[in-house]
Amino acid sequence: MSYDLTDIGGIGKATAEKMKAAGIDSIEKLARIKPDDLTKLKIKGVGKTTAQKYIDNALQLLEEISPQEEPKSEGKAISEVKTKPISKPKPKTEASNIKELIKQQAECNIGLVGHVDHGKTTLVKALTGDWTDRHSEEQERGISIKLGYSNATILYCPACDEFLTYYLAEKARENGQPRFLCPKCKEQLEFRRNISFVDAPGHEILMATMLSGASLMDGACLLIAADEVCPQPQTREHLEALHIASIENIIILQNKIDAVSREQAMENYQQIKEFIKGTIAENAPIIPISAVFGANIGLILRAFEEIIPTPEFSEGDFQFLIARSFDINRPGKEIIDLKGGVIGGSVLKGKINVGEQIEIRPGLRIKDNYTPLKSTVVSISQGSNLLDNAKPGGLIGLGTKLDPALTKGDHLIGHLVGKPGTLPDVLDEVELKINLLDRVIGSEQMLRVHSVKHNEKLLLVVGTEKTGGTVTKILKNSVILKLNPPICPPENFIYAISRIINRRYRLIGYGEVIDRS
Repeated sequence: MSYDLTDIGGIGKATAEKMKAAGIDSIEKLARIKPDDLTKLKIKGVGKTTAQKYIDNALQLLEEISPQEEPKSEGKAISEVKTKPISKPKPKTEASNIKELIKQQAECNIGLVGHVDHGKTTLVKALTGDWTDRHSEEQERGISIKLGYSNATILYCPACDEFLTYYLAEKARENGQPRFLCPKCKEQLEFRRNISFVDAPGHEILMATMLSGASLMDGACLLIAADEVCPQPQTREHLEALHIASIENIIILQNKIDAVSREQAMENYQQIKEFIKGTIAENAPIIPISAVFGANIGLILRAFEEIIPTPEFSEGDFQFLIARSFDINRPGKEIIDLKGGVIGGSVLKGKINVGEQIEIRPGLRIKDNYTPLKSTVVSISQGSNLLDNAKPGGLIGLGTKLDPALTKGDHLIGHLVGKPGTLPDVLDEVELKINLLDRVIGSEQMLRVHSVKHNEKLLLVVGTEKTGGTVTKILKNSVILKLNPPICPPENFIYAISRIINRRYRLIGYGEVIDRS
């Protein structure tokens, strides 16, 4: 049986074609090159770590084909070259295996950002079947107010070379047909990975919520409507937020192509190209889509696989960033049947198991002091799937023994969770090196950003926490701010800074913590 580069775990058709154009036209050749030689080709989404993974997977496949023949890799033995386990097998996946793999934890968070009403929530529904505007006020006003969330499973048909989600496969499946078959050729689908979506609100008054969501994203889709001039105010602001959050894996989706003529779509495309020139998204692909009619959905999923790889997370003490918190008990429930509060968010590092103790900081305010909350994890879930443990990847819900009154109405948003005694200190003051933007982002007028002033009140967003910061001292290269309320921020996180301009908080820059200890 002959194998192609696309049989290697993680390599799609587009990536394989670029490798072949560079002379790497076989698995044997891929197995014998160095990671640096592969990264020099500047293939989108292929860094040193991904390059090593492709080479490892090629070596593994060659061993399976011919165990007696061990290919050499620049004079090194295979045991010396292989430093990481194979991430995903490429042979056909049995339907029963897919059913189990779907229940596994998601591997990464993909954000959807952009100006209000450009189709972010509609796109999530097209991919997953979930309408993330779940709250009554969101449905009444027709805009996203809170962070939306949903999960999807990416499947692949090797015969058709097409990607689709489990939801799309089920939607196309006829009654009585087996699951996990390609809707077109009826061949067995392959499992690729589970992902989570973070749907950020696009309205200007909700910019702080969008910044909170950016802290959870491993990659992002910037939606730009083809029926409006590009860029709109929050298109600028959201792209700058991705830059501040250091999110480099970006896909641009030109939505609503069904609402314009071909000429208008091409004009809008040129506006997008001009807008992203010189930005973090300059080399991002631009995919024309219609979220309403599902046009080019497969291309979006292919871009996910090729441009937004599953991130690698460092080991360490467990930390979990809270993005939502809930009381899941319905009115009138008997006291004996009440469930503890639920906290939702993302694991930053480490691992947590059902039954383990956790601590939440800053915690509960009692008069002028904050007392950490302590509880036990009684359940771990991702969507409808119950898990025994949680590690970095996707959005997770932790069921606890907390009084549900403490978690009701997102009361614990921004708090940090860890194992008792492992969390950073709670801060009521912080020293930042401030990096100001040249122009105010997000307003209709491109105003110049002025330096911060003594006693000025600013809005700071770090992780998923929002807090007020009053400038108390202006030093030569830094600024000291008094925080209200106090916060417990994750280590090495950037502070997004906004100030009131024309009665709205506008993004003006970001701050980096200066540690004097």
